[in-house]
Amino acid sequence: MSRFLRPAGVLALCLAPAVLPAADPAPAVAVERNVTYATVGGDKLQLDIAVPPGDGPFPCVVMLHGGAWTLGGRGEFTAGRRGKDGKAGPSWIELAAEKGYVAAAVSYRLAPKHKFPAMAEDARAAVRFLRANAKAYKIDPDRFAAAGFSAGGHLALLLGLAGKDAGFDVGDHLKESGQVQCVVDFFGPTDLALYAGTPGIEDAYLVPVFGKAAKTDPEVYKKASPLAYVSKAAPPVLLLHGTFDLIVPVKHSEVLHKALTDAGATAELVTVPLAGHGGWGDKDMAKATEAVFKFLDTHLKGKK
Repeated sequence: MSRFLRPAGVLALCLAPAVLPAADPAPAVAVERNVTYATVGGDKLQLDIAVPPGDGPFPCVVMLHGGAWTLGGRGEFTAGRRGKDGKAGPSWIELAAEKGYVAAAVSYRLAPKHKFPAMAEDARAAVRFLRANAKAYKIDPDRFAAAGFSAGGHLALLLGLAGKDAGFDVGDHLKESGQVQCVVDFFGPTDLALYAGTPGIEDAYLVPVFGKAAKTDPEVYKKASPLAYVSKAAPPVLLLHGTFDLIVPVKHSEVLHKALTDAGATAELVTVPLAGHGGWGDKDMAKATEAVFKFLDTHLKGKK
């Protein structure tokens, strides 16, 4: 929901690959852009994908951008920012590919033109497309992760926690699963009903996405809340959150972490002291990135 605080600047600071550690020289990563994964109402939905060198098959990470479900794009994960020396750093998808993951940055339909669950349906469609084309992209169809920032983190959580009975699977490749085997969530909202206590924010930012206020239609907010899908069968989840986040308070991650662990599922919570909603410092983001790939290596590659 990074729209609440100067979205372009916040996301650029938070997601900019310049804060990531420099990668060692490696064989070239193959990047394919503007891949259409679905067409809905005449609109082409596209992704950019980076594939590691080698034969594979490799685990796949689906990356979902933030922007309060109303703005932003996959370019946040596919464009490297230039550092002080003028050299461009690797993009997120390139960094992931260098570490042995097929990485896909996904665009999805945005509100207010498209109300929820359009964006959740698109995220699932992207996963199903990638599974259906696993051989072409050297993907192991049984090893998928979803990762996202803010609103993208919320969608990543739905990819992991919500089953097919949630009704988000529509469109093509319905024989394939739209779920993932683990989730990385950077400060995404987990219980949308929490915003009912701040009617100004709810009216300005959630009603355009969900159509109604929580008190008017609590069911749509429940359906949109990852918290509602917690079970012992939930896949491993890594939650990363700043303790001074005024847009998506850290309570969102704390509540979901407790619910998952209480249910017997695997969940980790990493908090960053005094960090807000995006704009994390270089050191904090480097530590977070290390935690992310350690988590992915553990749950998708079996590394300890």
